[in-house]
Amino acid sequence: FMNETTIDFENNNCFVCGPSNPIGLKIKFRIDGDACRGEFKPGENHVGYNNITHGGIIFSLLDDVMANWLFLKNEIAQTAKCELRYRRPLPINETVLLEGRLIKRKGQVAVMHGLIIHKKARYIVAESNAKFMIVKP
Repeated sequence: FMNETTIDFENNNCFVCGPSNPIGLKIKFRIDGDACRGEFKPGENHVGYNNITHGGIIFSLLDDVMANWLFLKNEIAQTAKCELRYRRPLPINETVLLEGRLIKRKGQVAVMHGLIIHKKARYIVAESNAKFMIVKP
């Protein structure tokens, strides 16, 4: 695990949410009730095969929406284990809604759930259950 001296809050270069990453996705996450939410519209640079969004991008979106639920509550965490279910392909140029929620917290472990929902058609693109280790400051 990374220690706190390697976390740079002034120049966030995270691939998914970092505002200073020139090739990043630049997703803005927010807390809304019990969920962390964001939106994303994949483009041609996010394709895996046949104009379908790459599975690694899908995983990254889920990982970050869950991690940002904790981050926005002033807790730094790292993914320890993740189960992912791809339900439907996501064509590029179609917007999705991202949702992350805390399922339970036990000590330094947070159990999270993440969803990617097609904005217009409202179907689930992918979902995830994950365990995150809270990094003590």
